[in-house]
Order: sequence, then C-alpha cells, then structure tokens
Amino acid sequence: MPTSQSRSRAKNALNRPEFMSLHHQPARSTGAEARAGARRPSYKAQQQQHASQGGESAQLDAGENGRERREFPEEDCMQLNPSFKGIAMNSLLAIDICMSKRLGVCAHPTSAWGSMRSMVKLLALTGHGIPWIIGTILCLTRSNTLAGQEVLVNLLLALLLDVMTVAGMQKLVKRKGPWEMSPSFLDYLAMDVYSFPAAHASRAVMVSKFLLAHLVLAVPLRILLVLWAFLVGMSRVMLGRHHLTDVGCGFALGFLHYSLVETVWLSSSTCQTLISIGTLNWSPFY
Repeated sequence: MPTSQSRSRAKNALNRPEFMSLHHQPARSTGAEARAGARRPSYKAQQQQHASQGGESAQLDAGENGRERREFPEEDCMQLNPSFKGIAMNSLLAIDICMSKRLGVCAHPTSAWGSMRSMVKLLALTGHGIPWIIGTILCLTRSNTLAGQEVLVNLLLALLLDVMTVAGMQKLVKRKGPWEMSPSFLDYLAMDVYSFPAAHASRAVMVSKFLLAHLVLAVPLRILLVLWAFLVGMSRVMLGRHHLTDVGCGFALGFLHYSLVETVWLSSSTCQTLISIGTLNWSPFY
C-alpha cells in the first residue's frame, strides 16, 4: 500500500506544468514557423539595416539643424574661424558694431541726444548728393567765365562719379546700418540705401578737397571746411545710419575720387563742348 501511494504521488508530481518539459519531447516546428525563421535576416544584415537607419536619422537631424540655422539672420551668426586673421576680423567687426551703436545718440527722438536730432539731420543734409548736384548746375548756369565753368563742370562730373561709385559698392556689399533704419526719399534719389561705404562722408571729403585745391580761401575757412567734412561723416553715425568703418571707408573713397578727377581733369574747351551739348547750343565758343 505505501509503495503504491508513493508511486501515485510521484506520478502526480511529474504531471505538474513545471515538470512537463522534462519528460515530453519538444514539438516539431510547423512549416509556417520554419519559413518565418528562414526569412529572418542574419546578424550582419540586421547590423547593416540598423546602420542605414542610423545614417538616415543623422541626415534628417542634420537637415533640421541646417534649417534651424538658416532661420537666424546672417548678421547675428558669427562663423568661428580658428585662424588668427578670422578671429581678428570678427573681433574688429564686433567692436565696430558696439561703438557705432553707442555713438548713435541721435538715432531716435528718445535717444540721449534726441533733442539735437533735427540739427544733426540738417548737418547731414549738407553732405547729401542731390543738393550738391542741383547747386552745382545752378552755379554753372549763372557762371560767365570760362575758368569758373571749367571748375564747375569738373566738380559736377566728380559728384556724379561719387554718387554712381558709392551706389554700386553699396549694392554689392548690402551692409545694413547699426539701427537698420529705412532710407529717406532723398536717399532713394541718390541711391544711398545701404550702409557701406558712407556716401555723405565720401562726398564731403571729395568736395572739401576739391574746393581747397581750386578756391583761394583764408586759413579759418580752410579749417572750417575740413571740420565740416569730418562732422558730416560723424553725423551719419550719430543718426544711426552708418558704422564707424563705413565712414572711414567713405573718407578714403572721397580722397580716391578727388585724385581720379584731378588725373582726368577736363580742359576748358572740352567743358565748353559739354556745356553746349547740355544747353543744346551748338554755336562755337570764342
């Protein structure tokens, strides 16, 4: 009896689920499971698939990062250049922008020197191209001497050269001012839309150098003329229209224009021919 009871207990224990795998043979896999296993990719294929997915995700991330970088304006993004030249240029540009914004004390009516804004704008207007061109033409129509007409014609050509050269350079560079103000109506007429180089500074230096060379002036007037040219250039910085480097390059460009006009100076006979063409008067001059 005890032996039969122990055998039945052992048989019942073997029938438990945790012991079924010990005395049952593993079931053979069906055809569908075999085919599924055969279609499973190898370990190397899985690695290649993961690598391709990783490359695609990296390209997508790079594209998204590129789009995010393109959303920022170019002037707010400083490209890091490990070279000494690149670091020096970026540092100088940063100093130029900072100093130009600090000197823009008349940029707005609420600025530090906002009460003097109208006077500074009037000073800047004296270096505008349109008043100088109109004034030179009026003086040319009133002049009766050949020497005066010769000087005025060459001055008019120098003014036109200055306007066209500065407008072309501004169109190529397309640098905005420190405060990004919209140009006035006269600025649009003179094609003085962008910041680099400063057209008023170039014109003031060219005109002052031209008048100092061809007019007999007293020493105080000569000093005032040089001071006027400097103040015209600085007035544009105070109004927030130009950077300091724009004005400096404008001064240098004005000297270049004066030197070029002096090199190709038109003679009196050539000036009389141009005047006759402009006034539609074809009678010879004696």
